[in-house]
Amino acid sequence: MFVLIVHFQDQIKMANVIVTFKVMPESPEVDLEDLKDKVVVKIEEFGIKIGKVEEEPIGFGLKALKIIFIMDESEGSTDKIEDGVKKIENVKSVEAVDVRRALG
Repeated sequence: MFVLIVHFQDQIKMANVIVTFKVMPESPEVDLEDLKDKVVVKIEEFGIKIGKVEEEPIGFGLKALKIIFIMDESEGSTDKIEDGVKKIENVKSVEAVDVRRALG
């Protein structure tokens, strides 16, 4: 008798996820171009390529950076990346505001 055992985990392919970070600077006086460059370099240290960077007006002259990138789902959470970005000078907070699976 022959028994075929299929490991379903071997059959499941991990997908990519599209992640959007919202990075808040400490104040409206922070040079956003300089901050953007530092954030992009830090995220790319994790082997991730940035797709798009946008500025989002918050109010009273304050603007947030929205960083959009794609990462492999097998990497797990974005916590390590968020922690790395939080350590950058003039960053008040970092939040993953959107995480969605890339299909196709």
